[in-house]
Amino acid sequence: MKKISFTFFLIVLVFAGMAQNAYQPSFTEYQRNFPRLNDILRKKEDTLQKQFREKGLKWPARYIYLRSFKYDSQLEVWVKDTKNAPFQHFKTYKVCAMAGTLGPKRMEGDYQVPEGFYYINEFNPRSVYHLSLGLNYPNASDRYLSDAIQPGGDIYIHGSCVTTGCIPITDIQIEELYVLATYAKSAGQDFIPVHIFPVKFDNKKSADYLNRYVRDFAEYSQLAGSLKEVYYYFEKHRKLPLIMVNNRGGYVLDQEVKNSLPGNERKTMAPPVVKKHRQRVDIDESEIPNTVHKLPEYPGGSDAFKEYLKKLNRDLAGYLSEDQHTAYVLVEFIVTQSGKIVNPRVLRGGNDLLNEHLLDKLEVMPNWAPAIREEKRVPMKLKQTILIENSPET
Repeated sequence: MKKISFTFFLIVLVFAGMAQNAYQPSFTEYQRNFPRLNDILRKKEDTLQKQFREKGLKWPARYIYLRSFKYDSQLEVWVKDTKNAPFQHFKTYKVCAMAGTLGPKRMEGDYQVPEGFYYINEFNPRSVYHLSLGLNYPNASDRYLSDAIQPGGDIYIHGSCVTTGCIPITDIQIEELYVLATYAKSAGQDFIPVHIFPVKFDNKKSADYLNRYVRDFAEYSQLAGSLKEVYYYFEKHRKLPLIMVNNRGGYVLDQEVKNSLPGNERKTMAPPVVKKHRQRVDIDESEIPNTVHKLPEYPGGSDAFKEYLKKLNRDLAGYLSEDQHTAYVLVEFIVTQSGKIVNPRVLRGGNDLLNEHLLDKLEVMPNWAPAIREEKRVPMKLKQTILIENSPET
């Protein structure tokens, strides 16, 4: 009798184990345990299925990819059914509020939205912002380059249309996105990629804005260039490249990926401009007279000076930035009583690279005939607008 009971007990254990292994609730089923989310899933499934049918897409999407554009205030949703298939565009949501400026997040409390390559690492059905999807900020690059003590965190895509450094969309939109992400994770996509870009690089207005921003913040050019490469790779292939982080915290694309891009798409942002430390001659400018009997003169006279300005244009036109056809650069310099040109500086116009090369030219300008006041040579400060333009002649 004891043997039969023991055998029966073993059989019960075996069947119990089989039953336990046979049923493992999916991530979608787990999410249904939250009453509010169960209601959202029920309502959104029908509308999403209809939208997928209208676009010829297979429901539910087994893989999704999100990319956000700060300046353009957009969040794109891309989907596919199999691992090796190209992504197809499903929908673009409007990002309805923005904190900070272009550029990466580097410390807690800077109100910056990160820029770079992330993935969803949290589903929060109880968010105070209706629903939220957390991002893995700081990632490996951020941990290297951001503040070591307080790099910040808690970056989400969420509803409620308010932000202090997240990506906010409307409640209706976050419901759709949350459901899409839930089904993708349930189908086995553990790492849902989210790429955050400063701009849409093929939108001229946006690209021009970024180029102006990079000229003011040259240290940002390397990150912007890496983001640009990934953007164009996806535009060409509708697939995501392998992205690594080097030992300096920079993003690195496989060389094969780089080689697959057309030349203009491989082109990174303008390199940082190193401004020279220029020696200034100590001159008491209170001794420079307001009026003179004869102005300083370029060697050879006004015609020779016009030829000199034309040569400057030819030599410097190549340093105009991509969004510049013409630059009017106002410069100032002093002609000393010996005719030497000293302390040249740019008052306005041009760009960092152009202006550095222009100052190099002015510093080696030939000596002028100095100004004359009461038959004596005197120093004189001059201002001159120099035209630099791209034209067939240059």
